[in-house]
Amino acid sequence: MQRFDGRAADELRPFKITKYFQKYPAGSVLMEIGNTKVICAATVEDRVPVFQRGTGVGWLRAEYSLLPSATATRTARESARGKQTGRTQEIQRLIGRSLRSVLDLEALGERTVILDCDVIQADGGTRTASVTGSFVALVLALDSVIPKDKTFPVKDFISAVSVGISNSGEPILDLCYEEDSSAIVDMNVVMTGNGEFIEVQGTGEGRPFKRDELNTLLALGEKGNNELISYIKDSLGSELDWRIGSVK
Repeated sequence: MQRFDGRAADELRPFKITKYFQKYPAGSVLMEIGNTKVICAATVEDRVPVFQRGTGVGWLRAEYSLLPSATATRTARESARGKQTGRTQEIQRLIGRSLRSVLDLEALGERTVILDCDVIQADGGTRTASVTGSFVALVLALDSVIPKDKTFPVKDFISAVSVGISNSGEPILDLCYEEDSSAIVDMNVVMTGNGEFIEVQGTGEGRPFKRDELNTLLALGEKGNNELISYIKDSLGSELDWRIGSVK
């Protein structure tokens, strides 16, 4: 099939992770996939929410925002409207759940990690880019505060991709905006480096989808995530790669 941007059905858009994109956060990256660009920054605080105090256990949460100029038509700031949209809240919870699934909160100790994901340009897949970029920012941040002789709190790699069924009925990987806005089925797949699924969000927007279509979409998601995680390992380098999953 001929896709909007000329890619094969099982091909990711060009992607790139720029580490330490910002000066002040403990860990930060610019996550680029196609024309989607997200700044992901991790801040580590030596305090925890009330429900975690005195437990010796840490916490992680995420915040997500879409800058007004990130889309073709200006999007008003949520702060100006006085409330977050349901979409923003859903994405924040997805990022937080995904990262906590591979985080040893006891090894983290009574610290809170805050992930800020700011979309500076949106062209489909902003939530999956946020998950992937946030993971790298998290690893960079914790490497700066967890001594080398202590258990590293990150237990496994994670990444996320979008998959779907195009308006012509073809299963495709990594939807750009034009594909996403007209897709029959839209799905996000979050996976670990060990090939396990963390979250699958799928909706039949144009029609219900069949079990064999679901299997095809999951296989596409697995292929895309394997490519991203391989790139993440190369990006982090051997000095950081070995810490993930290490136990002291």
